[in-house]
Amino acid sequence: MGNFFQHEMDEYLPLRDVVFKTLRQGILTGELKPGERLMEIHLANKLGVSRTPIREAIRKLELEGLVTMIPRRGAEVAQITEKSMKDVLEVRKVLDRLSVELACERITQEEKNQLKEACLAFEEAVEGGDFATIAKADVVFHDLIVAATRNMRLSQMVNNLAEQMYRYRFEYIKDKSQHKRLVAEHEVIYQGIAEGNIAKALAAIEEHIDNQETVILQQIRIDREKK
Repeated sequence: MGNFFQHEMDEYLPLRDVVFKTLRQGILTGELKPGERLMEIHLANKLGVSRTPIREAIRKLELEGLVTMIPRRGAEVAQITEKSMKDVLEVRKVLDRLSVELACERITQEEKNQLKEACLAFEEAVEGGDFATIAKADVVFHDLIVAATRNMRLSQMVNNLAEQMYRYRFEYIKDKSQHKRLVAEHEVIYQGIAEGNIAKALAAIEEHIDNQETVILQQIRIDREKK
């Protein structure tokens, strides 16, 4: 099942929330594979809990679109499909364009410095080669841009999409051939925002997302042909 089951239980969260977060993390990072059956008894034994919080977690994951209920089979990890990926990235592109445009106008010098540091941290993570660390560094970079907009509604919308986006981001990051390009794209996005050059920043963020869509689409089709 992967080592995500070995995470320490958070004593401040209700058990059902801990189980939900644990299973969701397993799905988002790919430790629980698309199409993998979620057997209540097996998961309960693995996590050392009863079947009730497992059942509640699976129901919540279904509402988030991360789990699918299959007749006569039960719960399965939702497939990463072309349609679901395009739906997420279409919304992501619009939100990222707005984030970049507002950040160009509103970012402070301190935030520019933080964004530059995030670029360097991302490059270091790429050199380290750990996918989870790379994904986290990528999230930090993009979150700093959103924070610089000073728009709480926009932040909420991005956060609502973040869980789904993480799943596709992880698929992209697993392709090591894209790592140098990712580093270069982050640098150009940073430059555009730091210079207050909206056209440059918008072109960079659009290329960044379009490249992700192309690579993830290829990966989805490769995975489909393997089955």
